[in-house]
Amino acid sequence: MLRWLILLSSAVVLAFTLRNDTPYTLPIPASFGHRYTIPADNPMTLEGVALGRFLFYDSLLSKNNTISCSSCHQQNRAFTDGFALSIGVNGRTTARNSMSLANLLWVRHFFWDGHSPTLEDQALIPMAHPDELGLAPEKAARKLQQTAFYPPKFKRAFGTDSITPLLMAKALAQFERTLISAQAPYDQYLRHQYTLTAAEKRGLDLFMRTSDPTKGIRGANCTHCHGGAQFFQNVFHNNGLDASPLDPGRQEVTGFDADFARFRVPTLRNIAVTGPYMHDGRFRTLDEVIDHYSEHVASSRTLSTDLKGPMHLTSSEKKDLIAFLHTLTDTEFLQNPAFSNPFLTQ
Repeated sequence: MLRWLILLSSAVVLAFTLRNDTPYTLPIPASFGHRYTIPADNPMTLEGVALGRFLFYDSLLSKNNTISCSSCHQQNRAFTDGFALSIGVNGRTTARNSMSLANLLWVRHFFWDGHSPTLEDQALIPMAHPDELGLAPEKAARKLQQTAFYPPKFKRAFGTDSITPLLMAKALAQFERTLISAQAPYDQYLRHQYTLTAAEKRGLDLFMRTSDPTKGIRGANCTHCHGGAQFFQNVFHNNGLDASPLDPGRQEVTGFDADFARFRVPTLRNIAVTGPYMHDGRFRTLDEVIDHYSEHVASSRTLSTDLKGPMHLTSSEKKDLIAFLHTLTDTEFLQNPAFSNPFLTQ
């Protein structure tokens, strides 16, 4: 009996030695709040985050080993790709524009139409999609299992060297939760460490104000959709791109007529480096985006009530607004070594 107890104790010690659950502490900005969820069955660990980072940059997750998650989500572009529509493993374009991955910790519905409720659920969908990575997660797991590199890393992160799609999704989600952007000049301004230029300050005032022509108040009405420290809200809007929209957007998920042509409000953080813009990437520049909201909002049955009537911003107001938007570019985020390709530094 004593011999069996000694063997059992040794096995337990070995298991804890092989799995190293070192807690990962997220640097939560005070202004962002704590309205986020980290699943109880996927706590943040240094080992899980490190594994997810490798997976994010590994082309083994694609059908022909040519692209990775990072192909469509490049760090220097705030994890977008610079294309109107991304190009998948087979050379075809995706149906919608690649969204920024900044501050996903506070997002409650993922993709433009919000069809994924969690990062874990979201992680495997592009992998299986024929126009993205094009590889069934089960097959991707088998590819990783056959390497000498990954089984030990899964063992350290999750206590098992048996690689499954679920564990892959958990690791990817852990890494993506670390992608926090909160060190832009605007953040420094709030901490009294940066002085806005005159144009940036006028742009900030325009951004924050609601237009009221009856009182002679000039405003760009931006905060209705992009208010708060994250510069997005967990809502879906029809922002007047077309009078007769072709993409049903959120309605495809909910089935509700009121959700027709509504899309998730993206963050404006790092917006100067994340073009082209909109769910279909139709606008190449911020000038085109501002022109749309100023003069070209198209009326349709589900148009957001906050966009009724043109704003008719002046050319100088448009320049000021864009000057402010540039203060949301977080260079530290775009260059953070912790978010970069780990295969280039190991």
